[in-house]
Amino acid sequence: MAEAFDLIVIGAGSAARDGAKKAAREHGARVALVERARWGGSCPNVACKPTKAYLVAAELVHDINTLAGKLGIEVGPARANLARVKARKDSLIKPQPTWVEDLKAAGFTTYDGEAALVDAHTVRVGNEELQADRILIATGSRTAVPPIEGIDDVDWIDHVSALELTELPESLLILGGGAVGLEFGQTLARFGSKVTIVDGMDHIAPRSDPAAAAELAAALEDEGIELVTNTFVSNVRQEEDGIEAVLSPRDRSPERTLRATRLMLASGRVPNVEELGLEQVGVETTYQGIVVDEHLRTSVEGIWAAGDVTAVAQFTPVAQYQARIAIADMFGAEASADYDALPTAIFTDPELAQLGLTEAEARDKGFQPESVRHDLKDVQRASYTDSKHGLYKLVFDGPTRRLLGVHVVSRSASDIVQGLAVAMKLGATVDDLAHVHHAFPTLGEGIKAAAEQAS
Repeated sequence: MAEAFDLIVIGAGSAARDGAKKAAREHGARVALVERARWGGSCPNVACKPTKAYLVAAELVHDINTLAGKLGIEVGPARANLARVKARKDSLIKPQPTWVEDLKAAGFTTYDGEAALVDAHTVRVGNEELQADRILIATGSRTAVPPIEGIDDVDWIDHVSALELTELPESLLILGGGAVGLEFGQTLARFGSKVTIVDGMDHIAPRSDPAAAAELAAALEDEGIELVTNTFVSNVRQEEDGIEAVLSPRDRSPERTLRATRLMLASGRVPNVEELGLEQVGVETTYQGIVVDEHLRTSVEGIWAAGDVTAVAQFTPVAQYQARIAIADMFGAEASADYDALPTAIFTDPELAQLGLTEAEARDKGFQPESVRHDLKDVQRASYTDSKHGLYKLVFDGPTRRLLGVHVVSRSASDIVQGLAVAMKLGATVDDLAHVHHAFPTLGEGIKAAAEQAS
């Protein structure tokens, strides 16, 4: 006989856990959590948390070697010991048995194994069947393997396996100039690898404002990282001492052969849905993930989805937000998702953070966008760290002056931008930012300096 629950959650990552907690705390729901591989999900185990431990180490190495002497601090050259950096990272990760113990202590029933949908209210895990009126799919995503000739014969790494390296690769070719590729590329370059990043789009960080992306690109190139855009890798081959890749420009100019010790894939994500049996119960999907509406409902009544598996916006806070919307909706509350004032960041050094729309996006939505810009090098606080590349760019609607987008390239850009989400949500204008008080000397004052140019 199938065990009955108020809610079955498939997955145990950020969306799954936040949804389960809300259902239990606010609605007294009896919740089952099903996980096949990684309790806690990607963020605390192999993504957000451990990768930032590497970024901090890389920033410290870089500052000692490039900034300390300028500031009058006498130190010897710094060198990263990758095995010790990894050991430090490992010490920050909660062991898998502890995850299960903590979830059980919180009142959840946990199941280890692959989940498959029998129908809209029944989930099979191994030889057991679970039943509930509500099912939340939060199975996340994984690294996409691009269709490159020879890729199946290459010993590639991704953000998961890169965190297990104990020896630094002499050289590294990274496919993908988004957040993962840029963050890992700069980190390993600062540790001592020769890094090349290849992307098929016009510029790195393709979802970012082009001017902001250009500032970040200049900063990375100043550190010796090679950025190759408008280019695809057409084939790869494993060799005894590394890999050989053929780089094919989009404009059909001559191809180039590049050799590197390791190849890293960071060019996209695919949803973890293959084993769920979604087609059998009629849940609509695309190649990107499960299709959901503003309430996070799928095409099948009684089934919701949240987090990376929906491919709406693959960020941990969004996964948590979506799960809370889904839980509210499934228990009868009025709730719908809104992503208009969503702050995001690429945690390179300098960081690239953004909120709202680029000029092109604003134009596509029917606004009459204008923009103003202030360079980081003209901010007093930046002079203390000899920062050369960065900007503060504001996009606003010309007729109404309403703030539409914020784009910052600077250290602490993520902290600067996220505080403005409330202002944007409340309809702040560029003039509001120009007239507000600010602390001096701070990196955040670049926002006010940019806004004053619109007056």
